[in-house]
Parts: sequence; C-alpha cells; structure tokens
Amino acid sequence: MHITVAGLGVSGSSAARALAGLGARVTVVDGGDGDKQRAAAAELEEWAATGSASGTGGAGHRAGITVRLGDGGTLPEGTDLVVTSPGWKPTSPLFTAAAASGVDVVGDVEIAWRLRGPDAAAWLGVTGTNGKTTTVRMLASILEAEGLHTMAVGNIGTPIIDVVLGQGKDGARPYDVLAVELSSYQLHWAPSLRAHSAAVLNLAPDHLDWHGSMEAYAADKGRIYEGNTVACVYNVADKATEELVRAADVEEGCRAIGFTLGTPGPSQLGVVEGLLVDRAFVENRQKQAQELAEVADIAPGSGTPAPHNIANALAAAALARAFGVRPAAVRDGLRAFHPDAHRIQHIADVDGVTYIDDSKATNTHAAEASLAAYEHIVWIAGGLAKGATFDELVQKSAARLRGVVLIGTDRALIREALARHAPEVPVVDLDRTDTGAMSQAVREATRLAEPGDTVLLAPACASMDMFVNYNKRGDAFADAVRELTARDH
Repeated sequence: MHITVAGLGVSGSSAARALAGLGARVTVVDGGDGDKQRAAAAELEEWAATGSASGTGGAGHRAGITVRLGDGGTLPEGTDLVVTSPGWKPTSPLFTAAAASGVDVVGDVEIAWRLRGPDAAAWLGVTGTNGKTTTVRMLASILEAEGLHTMAVGNIGTPIIDVVLGQGKDGARPYDVLAVELSSYQLHWAPSLRAHSAAVLNLAPDHLDWHGSMEAYAADKGRIYEGNTVACVYNVADKATEELVRAADVEEGCRAIGFTLGTPGPSQLGVVEGLLVDRAFVENRQKQAQELAEVADIAPGSGTPAPHNIANALAAAALARAFGVRPAAVRDGLRAFHPDAHRIQHIADVDGVTYIDDSKATNTHAAEASLAAYEHIVWIAGGLAKGATFDELVQKSAARLRGVVLIGTDRALIREALARHAPEVPVVDLDRTDTGAMSQAVREATRLAEPGDTVLLAPACASMDMFVNYNKRGDAFADAVRELTARDH
C-alpha cells in the first residue's frame, strides 16, 4: 500500500516507521519546513535507508519513507490510506482531498487496533476532559500490583502502535492488558476500536475549535464506549458521561458502572467513612460492599488527596475490577502510585502558607477542580485562554479566594470575570511576560496570603504565551517558591 502519514511529530514518526516496517510505501507530509521538521525528516529517511531488514514490524523489508515538507494540504498521488496525527483538524485540506478521492483517513490508534495479533492484550481505555493521565497511571499501578504485565500507553506519551507491534518480539513477555489514555482527537480517528472496558471521567468544553461544537466533542469522547465487552465506567456527578453510556452500542452483558465521591449505590464505586468501596463487582451488589482501600492510600505522603484525584482513583479501580483485579491489588497499586509533577504538587510551606503547583490545569474545568480542593486561596492564573470564558469558574470559586495574581496574554478575560462576580477580591495584574514574571507573581501572592492560606498556581489557560509548555511554567513557579525559602533561611 501507499500510505500517507499526516504530521511529523511523535505519533506520525512512529506510525511511519511501523508501516514502512510492515512493507508499506510511506509518504509523510507536514506543513512546516523549519529546522525541527528537517531534522525529523532526515532521521526518518536515514532509518528507512540504513535500518535492518526486519523493520519495526518484523515483516521482512522496508518499502521506504519519503518526507514532503512545507505542503500539508496536497494528497500525494496514488495514496491508498491516510494516517493522521491527532492534532490535525478534520477540516484540513489534506482530508478534504482524501474524501474527494475516496481515501479513508484514520489515526495511529486505529492502525494499532487493526494490527493486533490473535492473542493481543486487552485494552482498558480512559478519556475525559481532565484527569486522563493520572487515572491511566493509577490503573497501570493497580494492574502491576495484581502481577499483570501491563503498560500505560497512548496519549500519555508512549505511541501505542510501537507497543502493539513490539509485543512478544525478541523473547519479550507479551502484555496481559494495556492501560490506554485516549484523547478526543485519537478517538475521532479510531472508528473500529472496541475496548474491554472504558471510562469517561468528565466532560467540559475543550478543544471546541478542533471539534466544531460541544456536541461533536462529546460524541468523539463517547466513541470509547462503542463495543465495550465488560464495563462502561461513568462519573455519577457528571450526567453527560452517563448519557454517553446510554447512547453507546455495546456487547451483550456489558454493564454501566458509576463512580461517586458519595455513598455508592448498586453497580457503583464510592466513598464511605474514608474508605473506597465497591458495590459493582461483588456477589450481591444490592446488600454487599467490598472495601478496596482507604482514601489515605491515594498517593500517600502527599497530604489529603484532592477530590478529583479521589474520583480518578475510583475510576481506575472500577476498570481494574472489571478486569478481575483483587481488592488488595487496588490498595497496593494506589499506595505505590506517585503523581506526575505539576499536578496538585506540594512545593513548600513557608510561614504557614502552602504553595501548590497545578500548572497542568490548562483549562477552566481543571482549574475549578483544583480550586475546590482548598479553603482559602491566593490564585495565580492566566495565559492563553483558547477561547474559554471564566464567569462560571469565578462564580463557583469566589468564596474561596483571598486574592488573585494574573499573568499572561489573556489575563484581562479573568480580570473582567472577577470584577463581575468577585469585586471584593484584591487582584494584582502583572503586565509582563518575561522570564521574571513568575517570580514577581509568587512574591505578590505571598504578600496577599495569610497563615493557613494556599497559594495555588492553577492557570486555567495554556502556557505557550510565556513558557514552552506547562512543565516549564510549573518549574518557574517552584523555583520562585524556593527563592522565598532561600531568602527566609
């Protein structure tokens, strides 16, 4: 086949190697033509020209890879299939040209699903607006505690196509089950995916410029439930996730399993007196409940877990229990799990004030969950709004705000929402985007904070106006807090 791969990023390069290794003739197209793209193109073409004959897929030969830079809109002649990277919009000219020529467009997740062997590992899928990575990593930790050979893959950073094609090769132990993080982009381009069990953690407006509407965004998230065989896990507090379960076409016998921060009903997991309990995967769910873990077992040593991380743990536990994992493994897996940096990360306590880095809160839904975790907050917010509005977020959080420090390009949108809904809250508006802006933001927040307060970086915005990514933004916050501690000592 002649396969055109759209995009020269991590997933695009992975797909190109895999498909060439299976004997396809691959053309990679990318609209960019900078140093980064040229370096990636040279690396791919060198791999195709000089690599061993076995290839990534072990098919015996490589038909070759051609890279075309600076033109991402023209369909290469003779293309039989287009494989897209997740970020390419459905309205891209390349896909319009493919549709006009009767050529299918799929994503790397779809290719991975099609290429699974007869004894392939089961997939446990996780999607949602926020919490996907944390939940998938919790799930993988629980599965490992059960003694299963597993891996967290997909949108979490490890291309799933590499894992699928590498299973069992060179004497490696095949995976028993995969914990798969799936974005709405990936689900849009994966029409035949059928997971063992899957969860939609929550739904809130995000990436609407890509999907075109909230309805289209939700529909793509809901694809994760299609064809599930054992369990569709939904959030009791988010009715939209339950509606997606109701709309899904699943295998006979597949069950709807809810998770809740309250007392669970039958076919739900929830919280009772500080315990995570299961009333779904027990013999008599009308009358019985199985203790799985203590709330304190969630990332022990990091303080009281935020409510949304308790919800993430319940979702992970539900998927693991759907796969037959014992209660003790849920407990042990949660105890062994450690959150990634910049996700409700405790940085320091200085003069009775707690400093928390949640730079990963890049949209209003994530910021709302973060703000709900603390009682008295000096909030550092702002960046690139991505079309978001902030009135609802400010309304829900106003009573918790001791003060606000605003940074970034779109900070005026948050300032205006604060003026409408929290006019009594003091606001510091920093009109600077240089590397020292975060240090000044932390100093201003410290000035506003009182003992017992939390200074919380939960920007509700993307970071690229001031920083390379949210990680660098969080690092700048942590460095600024450490400057405080160094000054005081």
